[in-house]
Amino acid sequence: MQHGGGGRAMAQLVEELFVAAFANPALSALNDQAVLDAGLSGRLVIATDSHVVSPLFFPGGDIGSLAVHGTVNDVAMAAAEPRWLAASFILEEGFALAELARIVDSMAQAARAAGVAIVTGDTKVVEAGKGDGVFITTTGVGVARAGFETGGTRARPGDVVLVSGAIGDHGIAIMACREGLDFDVPIESDSAALHGLVGALCAVLPPPALRVLRDPTRGGLGATLNEIARASGVGMQLAETAIPVHEPVRAACEFLGLDPLYVANEGKLIAIVDPDHAEAALAALRAHPLGREAARIGVCTDDGQRFVELETGFGGRRVIDWIAGEQLPRIC
Repeated sequence: MQHGGGGRAMAQLVEELFVAAFANPALSALNDQAVLDAGLSGRLVIATDSHVVSPLFFPGGDIGSLAVHGTVNDVAMAAAEPRWLAASFILEEGFALAELARIVDSMAQAARAAGVAIVTGDTKVVEAGKGDGVFITTTGVGVARAGFETGGTRARPGDVVLVSGAIGDHGIAIMACREGLDFDVPIESDSAALHGLVGALCAVLPPPALRVLRDPTRGGLGATLNEIARASGVGMQLAETAIPVHEPVRAACEFLGLDPLYVANEGKLIAIVDPDHAEAALAALRAHPLGREAARIGVCTDDGQRFVELETGFGGRRVIDWIAGEQLPRIC
């Protein structure tokens, strides 16, 4: 508990672990805030997210890298370039410092790879039994690209729906690790920072052509497309055979009784674009390492009921409705 008490032990933890790992001038000042020279006249974008994943370490990542990727991606979905992160840690009494150091190191590596600085933060400790090891909240600040306006209300009938790659990897990797399931082909989380992929799209599209960007995390592709359809007042027609799903994930979903359309992702994005620029957008996604499996999966329709419908592989149709509750809790 002394590590959260504001005294010498807490100062030592902050300076020897967090400041050392995330080293930059703004953080090293050890103020309760960071004063940043933005050097810009554009719009700032801010996003915050809390991360409570269980287990803390999983194939393809851990809570540290996930905390960076999740917030970087939320900023990037505004067609913005992420610049800075703030990080808040809630630690449970008795949590091993070696595991915390492993998480912090992973977080630092993820931030460096994404080109963002962790510039301020906070640490609290709660009594044993009142937490779950560690919870991390990250807040991201970025700069919006000039001219680009993306948002869930901007989809129009006729617009094309793209996804940057195969869905469901993250949620199934978490579930397999949590339940001790062994599959013939290991399944890893797709956790990744997506702002480079967004930049590739912005480089080839005129700003009005990029309508919506969204990363389909909790609730997966199905829930996210319903959110967009509802906000924009459109329907959507999707083709099941066009939606990429890795075969091990598909098989695991069948085994577990899950629908991959509702399984969380942490390294994929949905882009809804003007139909005249859809091929250029798809080519830009596929040319990027994180978008090699990108696909055109459907179109927006003029539907006052705002239904998201799926043409199945057998030629039938079904409504992709809102999911009740969560298929897989504690996955991000």
